[in-house]
Amino acid sequence: MNGYEFSRAWFDFSFVNPDKVKPVHSAIYFFAIERCNRLGWKEEFGFPTDLAMEALGIRNYRTYVSALQDLVDWKFLKWIQKSKNQYTANIIALVKNTTAQSKALDKALSTQCTKQVRSIASIDKQLNYKPINLKTLDKKQFSKIEKSEIPECYLGSYQWACKFQELFLKNLKNKGAPLKRTEMARFKDCVAPIRLMIEKDGVSEAHLQLAYELLNGPDEFWKGIILDTNKLRVKIGQLIAQGKKPVKIKTMDLMVQHKIQSYD
Repeated sequence: MNGYEFSRAWFDFSFVNPDKVKPVHSAIYFFAIERCNRLGWKEEFGFPTDLAMEALGIRNYRTYVSALQDLVDWKFLKWIQKSKNQYTANIIALVKNTTAQSKALDKALSTQCTKQVRSIASIDKQLNYKPINLKTLDKKQFSKIEKSEIPECYLGSYQWACKFQELFLKNLKNKGAPLKRTEMARFKDCVAPIRLMIEKDGVSEAHLQLAYELLNGPDEFWKGIILDTNKLRVKIGQLIAQGKKPVKIKTMDLMVQHKIQSYD
């Protein structure tokens, strides 16, 4: 099924079940379709609770969870792994729901059209861009890649990688450390860890933003430890947990200097 077929099946179901369906169901379902599309139509994908609630303007956690469970019960979504709380990601899959009856909706829509009007306007539908050779893109120097070269399903991770790469370079410059290794990093080295954090580790964009703010803050310790996105993936849990408490060990500065000097 493609996006149109998922949409069609949902509205067929909605039309014959107006007593069940609420706006929150449509919002969550179509956000799930959008996320699946951005991730390259993965069969199973992470669906972070805080990200979905923020994007959809849902403030009540129980309302969100109840509506999500309804979509599972109605066989539009499938649980792969349920989150333990609102701060961890669910892993779900879109279900190819073919049980909804479409005849009622088709008949209702047809009665609204007393005649057909031929339009002279054209509609341009944006197509997902796929590079000719993804392996070639992976090996290219990250700093020399244009945004237009990036597949749509990589754009979110690419933008976060750009943001962190800028920050790593700034932190290295402030310490007078060599920049060559960071400047020569490949596309795969910068982007893959971000994709894995989001898709497999349950790291939300809110977590990434918090990590960015901590690495851009006054605490110097982590600036000497986390100098690429791969290390960010390894240490993001500790960074966020410890970032709320000031580091008071005097020897930390010496450790940071050692890390930076041995980086290149």
